[in-house]
Amino acid sequence: MRLVTFSRRDTPSAMRVGVMLAEGILDATGAQERRGTQSRTCASMLSLIRGGSTALAELEDLARNPNPADILPVEQSILASPLPRPEQIRCFSTFEEHVIRSSEVMLRKIAEGSADPVQALADLAKKLPVKVPKIFYERPLYYKGNRFSVVGPDVEVKWPEYSRTVDFELELACVIGRQGKDISAQNAGPYIFGYTICNDLSARDEQAIEMQAPLGPAKGKDFDGGLCMGPCIVTTNEFRREDAQMIVRVNGQEWSRGHARNMYHSFERMIAYVSRSETIYPGEVFLSGCVGGGSGVELQRFPQRGDVIEFEIAGIGRLSNRIV
Repeated sequence: MRLVTFSRRDTPSAMRVGVMLAEGILDATGAQERRGTQSRTCASMLSLIRGGSTALAELEDLARNPNPADILPVEQSILASPLPRPEQIRCFSTFEEHVIRSSEVMLRKIAEGSADPVQALADLAKKLPVKVPKIFYERPLYYKGNRFSVVGPDVEVKWPEYSRTVDFELELACVIGRQGKDISAQNAGPYIFGYTICNDLSARDEQAIEMQAPLGPAKGKDFDGGLCMGPCIVTTNEFRREDAQMIVRVNGQEWSRGHARNMYHSFERMIAYVSRSETIYPGEVFLSGCVGGGSGVELQRFPQRGDVIEFEIAGIGRLSNRIV
């Protein structure tokens, strides 16, 4: 199923859980209320996730036999982030290409400040050869994102006033569906509820300053609207990571494409790593890290104020946001 959080245009403050159908959006919250059941698993996306397989089975029943009165035309709805406020966000680094290309750009930037940039770059390449750190392969490392900065599709994100260079990062997001601890990678699959798309925005100039210390990122990532998610959560039974091509478009023009199958660490390995002596909870979000070529810093081509950044992941859909 393709699950959304949305509001009706005539009542925009009332968030509801829905299912994307060919004929429109099934208002699962309203359908559950009209059935008069005691269950309130569709009161919010988080309550649905916490409800586990029982809640999903109830939702599937609603979707199989929808009442036409519960179906809302898409144009009469406003999509929010499918999980408006995740319980936790963990941002991983799993794409080797992104690590390598970002490092190459860093060396070129350092060399540009020299009298002879070409020679300086050659010297730097000998001293600091571009390679993926050994620890990258040993552990799926992460930092914690800002769950309060999450916004949904088509939301206009305000350019942070302290930054001159705002960048995007195309990432696949995994939503955790079960509570657990000390989970093996082999047993981690059932802990995944579904997948969505994330645009992990960055204030690159601020990030470059902060990351000179062995700590961060801080304001390089933390600003309102800095994590765009959507348009829906696709449940695991309808999504194949090995088929998930990932595309970046800016103002309708394709800038790059990559693939989820190039993740070095799987989400199952991430779950195993995080859950060592630590409980994970339904409603947490694990981000894949930027796909290779999925950021402006790698392409040396950055969005400008007013640009529309659109991400597409096969099997999920498209996430679009304007930077204003």
